[in-house]
Amino acid sequence: MSEQEANDALERLCNLLRMEARAFGLRFGLQPVQMEALKYLTQCNRYSDTPQAVGEYLGLTKGTVSQSLKALEQKGLLTKKPDKQDKRVIHLTPTLKGNNLTKKATQTKGLGRALAITNSITDTELTQMLRSVLRGLQQVNGRKAFGACHTCRFNEQHPEGSVCGLTHEPLSAQDVQLICREHQYPQ
Repeated sequence: MSEQEANDALERLCNLLRMEARAFGLRFGLQPVQMEALKYLTQCNRYSDTPQAVGEYLGLTKGTVSQSLKALEQKGLLTKKPDKQDKRVIHLTPTLKGNNLTKKATQTKGLGRALAITNSITDTELTQMLRSVLRGLQQVNGRKAFGACHTCRFNEQHPEGSVCGLTHEPLSAQDVQLICREHQYPQ
């Protein structure tokens, strides 16, 4: 497969997934950007659940992020609360309704069923390959990784558990599975 053919296949795949997400979100009165923001917030850690991080992850302007988060809050899909140490920082938390909606959206896209039909590659193999391509594109284009803590160079293993080497705070078993805006791949 040529580079152009790979690019075309990935673009088409992403467009199909986006179309399914758009159709799903519209059934609940949500725009695609709102669904993307909500999905991100269900996957990120406590260092990355801010409006600024949403904008960085999705590549959106402050205004678009602000309006999207406002709509999600009005629909009861997320809550906002100020940081305990720095009241200027706002943390965003999906509600149970928001979490359930994103789980349902992922299931309705049909990717799992499509993979089962092909029988040419396992979920794990595909995930590893796509993550490798993603990592390469992020590096080539100078983009933030937004990876899971367990793959980060700052994740330190101590006898009492994982610690973020950047913040020196303990990380729970759940924390290390979530994505972080400060993520950096090991050198």
